[in-house]
Amino acid sequence: MNLIILFKSDFIDGTKRVRIQDHRLEHVRKVNRSSVGDELRVGLINGNIGVGRITLINEKRVEMDVVLDRKPPAPLPVTLVLAMVRPRVFKRVITQASAMGIKRIIVINSYRVEKSFWKSPALEKESLTKYLIMGLEQGQDTIVPEVLIRPLFKPFVEDELSDIIKGTLTFVAHPYASEQCPYNIGQPVTLAVGPEGGFIPYEIKKLIECGFTAVHMGERTLHVESAISGMVSRLM
Repeated sequence: MNLIILFKSDFIDGTKRVRIQDHRLEHVRKVNRSSVGDELRVGLINGNIGVGRITLINEKRVEMDVVLDRKPPAPLPVTLVLAMVRPRVFKRVITQASAMGIKRIIVINSYRVEKSFWKSPALEKESLTKYLIMGLEQGQDTIVPEVLIRPLFKPFVEDELSDIIKGTLTFVAHPYASEQCPYNIGQPVTLAVGPEGGFIPYEIKKLIECGFTAVHMGERTLHVESAISGMVSRLM
């Protein structure tokens, strides 16, 4: 936890003092091993970041005087269109995308996505928020990404995607594409990444018809989370 995320409910004295009594307390005590007088990096959810100085700490609570005087990092100009993957992989991908600064994630269907994945608790709002905040803590950010769930591929591509990609360069990860993923393009991007095994040819065709360019990362086939990290790093 590189940044302790604060919520409005934590404040006990206007905007200057907070009290924490949940899992964040355990992290401060057992991982940071903090004591009175220590300063920790803190940030208000969807607000500024700054420093919290511990004034009290025990087994039940930690209290800090906080100064929130800096803006969070600039968002990464990437919209991620992600085919649903196995729930345990999905949790890692969502956390990682949040840590990287991606602020819009659209989860879509694909032929290779098992129907059971759509019933996973990982897609519930509470669970999504949990993993997004874990990413924010890692990346020292406070702005919660937007996650849209679109379980029907064709209606999404035909009815919504053209508006979503306006003003961006569009790429779809495809291991058999003829074109390599470009470097440092310096413009906002919409990146589509399929499930394990990739999008099927029909889906690639529909995305290309919508304006996407199919690109690859080289001869090696990567796991979804590795492909996302690699492509975002190259594009940005």
